[in-house]
This record gives sequence, C-alpha cells and structure tokens, in this order.
Amino acid sequence: MKYALFDENSNLQTCLIEGVHPIPASAVKVDDKLFIRLTQEADGIWRRVGDEIVKAPFPQVTPDYAQRVADERYEREDAVVSVEGLTVATSRDSAGMIYGAGISAILDPDYRCNFKTLEGFVEIGAQQILAIAKAVRAHVQACFDRELELLQAIEDGTYSDEMLKEGWPDSMPASPTSEPQ
Repeated sequence: MKYALFDENSNLQTCLIEGVHPIPASAVKVDDKLFIRLTQEADGIWRRVGDEIVKAPFPQVTPDYAQRVADERYEREDAVVSVEGLTVATSRDSAGMIYGAGISAILDPDYRCNFKTLEGFVEIGAQQILAIAKAVRAHVQACFDRELELLQAIEDGTYSDEMLKEGWPDSMPASPTSEPQ
C-alpha cells in the first residue's frame, strides 16, 4: 500500500510505502498511478483539496526590484574616485575617515595630515581634504540619486532590468585591497 502525507496547509509533505515507513493515521491511501505522479512530477505543488489530490501551479514570485536596486547602489557606492591626482576609496569606512578629516579641516584651515590613498600615503592640507570629502560625498550622493530614479521607475512601471546597469556615476570599481585613510 502507498500513502501520501499532507501538512497543516494541505500541501504534500511526503509519500510513504507500507512496510518501509511507519504510516500515520493522517496519511491518505493512494493508488500506484497517483503515487508515481506524486513522486515524479515536480512542476507544481501537490495539495489535498477535500477528498481530492490535485496539482496546483507554483505561485508566481515577483522579484524584489527595490532590493536589487539597493544592492546595486551599495555596490556602486563602494568604488574609487580620483581627486586632484589622488585615488581615493569611497567605501563607507573610507568615507567616514575622510569626513572626519574634513571636520578637522573646517575647524582648522591650517590642518594637515598624512592621508592614505590607494597608491600610498601623501601629506595633504585642509583644502585638499575638503576637495576629497566633497568628491567622495558627491559620488555617494549620485549613487543614492540614481537609486531614487530607479525606484521611481519601478513605481511608475517603466523600469527594465537593463536600467539597473546604466546611469550610475563614473568611477573605478573598488580594489580588493582598498583601505580607508
């Protein structure tokens, strides 16, 4: 004898064979033909509806476009920009360090520091620090602005997958060895 066992939502949980498996009282006896279909046809969801066992299509899964856009923005945000001949990482860690140096530069126009670019350390002054902070902030903001445009296109129903790779600010991809200042 062959049986089908269904979960609390009436979805097929497993198939059982008497003498091989323990058969719970809630199991439903099925003939050989249906047993083969239950175990071989994986193109839908088998359900118990009343006294019948029917196959329903898989539910349509709508992609989470907003999450895809946010993920792409985050990836684009973590890049590299060139400012006054210096190559600077725009990752969140690096940007935080840069913004901190920018505050020091605002408070003290004579402020100088050893700043680590992707090529190595350079000594820079307050004006260069502020130029770097502005460039990094502009890059990051442009990424968020593009994300907003894409989210609006999703809302308007004009979004297409091709748009996800277009329209982002120009930058170089972040190097795997890029470090914050």
